[in-house]
Amino acid sequence: MAPRLDFSNWGFKDSERGTPVVVKMENPTFSVVEINGADAAFRPVEKNRGKNAKQVTWVLLLKAHRAVGCVSWLATVLWALLGAIKKRLIHRESENLDKGRLLFRVIRMFLVTSMVVLGFEVVAYLQGWHFGNPRLLHIPRTSDLQGLFHMVYVAWVTFRAEYIAPPIQALTMFCVVMFLIQSVDRLLLCLGCFWMKFKKVKPQIVGDPFEIDDVEGSVCNYPMVLVQIPMCNEREVYDQSISAVCQLDWPRDRLLIQVLDDSDDEDIQWLIKAEVTKWNQKGINIIYRHRLIRTGYKAGNLQSAMGCDYVKDYEFVAIFDADFQPNPDFLKQTVPHFKDNPELGLVQARWSFVNKDENLLTRLQNINLCFHFEVEQQVNGVFLNFFGFNGTAGVWRIQALEESGGWLERTTVEDMDIAVRAHLHGWKFIFLNDVKVLCEVPESYEAYRKQQHRWHSGPMQLFRLCLPAILKSKVSAWKKANLILLFFLLRKLILPFYSFTLFCIILPLTMFVPEAELPLWVICYVPVFMSFLNILPAPKSFPFIVPYLLFENTMSVTKFNAMVSGLFQLGSSYEWVVTKKAGRSSESDLLAAAEREAKSIDQPKIHRGASDSELVESRHFKELKEAAPTPVKKTNKIYKKELTLAFLLLTASVRSLLSAQGVHFYFLLFQGITFLLVGLDLIGEQMS
Repeated sequence: MAPRLDFSNWGFKDSERGTPVVVKMENPTFSVVEINGADAAFRPVEKNRGKNAKQVTWVLLLKAHRAVGCVSWLATVLWALLGAIKKRLIHRESENLDKGRLLFRVIRMFLVTSMVVLGFEVVAYLQGWHFGNPRLLHIPRTSDLQGLFHMVYVAWVTFRAEYIAPPIQALTMFCVVMFLIQSVDRLLLCLGCFWMKFKKVKPQIVGDPFEIDDVEGSVCNYPMVLVQIPMCNEREVYDQSISAVCQLDWPRDRLLIQVLDDSDDEDIQWLIKAEVTKWNQKGINIIYRHRLIRTGYKAGNLQSAMGCDYVKDYEFVAIFDADFQPNPDFLKQTVPHFKDNPELGLVQARWSFVNKDENLLTRLQNINLCFHFEVEQQVNGVFLNFFGFNGTAGVWRIQALEESGGWLERTTVEDMDIAVRAHLHGWKFIFLNDVKVLCEVPESYEAYRKQQHRWHSGPMQLFRLCLPAILKSKVSAWKKANLILLFFLLRKLILPFYSFTLFCIILPLTMFVPEAELPLWVICYVPVFMSFLNILPAPKSFPFIVPYLLFENTMSVTKFNAMVSGLFQLGSSYEWVVTKKAGRSSESDLLAAAEREAKSIDQPKIHRGASDSELVESRHFKELKEAAPTPVKKTNKIYKKELTLAFLLLTASVRSLLSAQGVHFYFLLFQGITFLLVGLDLIGEQMS
């Protein structure tokens, strides 16, 4: 219906302007309106004028149709959510649930207590005894049940104001201070990144290090490079990594590839052996190694390979995990940085993800890792010549590895361990943000959760082991402070501690203890601003800024649990689970790989006589390829900690309505829903 416009106060109510207009058409299909003047169209009309029963019926039907559509949409969403919950409850694997964990028991205790207090507060609120009401302190002298309940409520308010609120407020202030310090650290990193982009500061190669006038001696200018591919039961991606590494643009007599297989599945061993044999027959110097005694996980695998006698003939070693696919010019973009730079021990390349747009979980991981590489790694590499080695897509000077003590099996983060020890021995690192290596991010929450547990428990193990060595080292006091205060304490310990404590424990408690306040800027403004900074390196992910903020708070449960287990050397801190891969490749990557392989086939290759063992391996390989893979049932999981926190936050959101705290209610509501979705494993793909 058009709005009613009244211009009667404009002073020309009775004036007639213009000429009458009559519109006539032959066989009209619509009604003709006669207008006596320009102002007549703007005069108020009666509500019932111009309407008939047919028009009213159509309007009512249209409104009814819209209402039914809205209700059906809400019913569909609710039905889908209930169906997913039922699916998770029926088809879950009970043996994989966390049982007897201390953190879960503490959260469950908070939930039960909060539900009891919520019921108590609701009854008091309905009686008008909510906090701040003058009737609260007036205790009736009657001895009935209502008077007794009033006395109990007054005692509860007094007790929480005098004994519960002060420690919560003290813990809140401590977490807020830690939150501000960590926010300042992240802001400084972003400012450093902006300055580098403005000044165009980045490591560069001066001239062509491989250019020599003597054509016959040009090959000798290429250093000897060893390439290692550690893997363990990597059925989905083993051929991708081997194929990409075998097509590196480097003189074949200056390159050796080690496939370090720790698989305990004989079928996978046969597949990898056949792939190695295929490339070996094409003239590639590639060796297959399998350990009989699999100790030390990846660190033990790498250390065993470095113990070979022929390694002493090589100057550098490049490491790629099984799902990494370097470009052919990777070595030509990284190895030249070592020339005329004897203090350089590591050149690290950036990761690029083939499945970053696969689902919401991969998109959120892409935001985190883009900030990690482009801001943290790049800024620390330029200003400090130090950062944590990422374990893959990097080139080490073998001398730096040997002087630092080699690969050690004492933690689950052997990459960070060797980086810290090399830094204490005076070696410098370079990060190349422009050199990207394709890889995968976990597509299931279960795989991502286990990966994050290892990434956050290992640093705490390493901190306990490395602290005496850091204090006794001969590096400058600034480097010691950077390692202890920034690298370990602030970014590895304080960050997961305050994230979990502040947003998952303290915030719900302040709803039940109003005397302990949490400022609005801590809940809303600063986290949104920091999330905006985190998303800048991945601008296409800007629409996911709110899910990113909520999901990071959800992941703080896993990170806090991992941090505690690593700090106190609990059993879960030594767990090493190989991250599940899907073996995905983008269409452009497949085309490029096919072209490279076609070129390698056309090139002259060294013909070798196939031995009996090779023929047997080839025959067995064909049988494995032709065999139809048995379908694996995908599991549905339930995460008790996340579900318990979901109900705790939703309970706190209901309590916040009694205090009329709008922003707190919305934050708790959406954060509780996020915990509920993650707890029911409704984010990411299911893991088989």
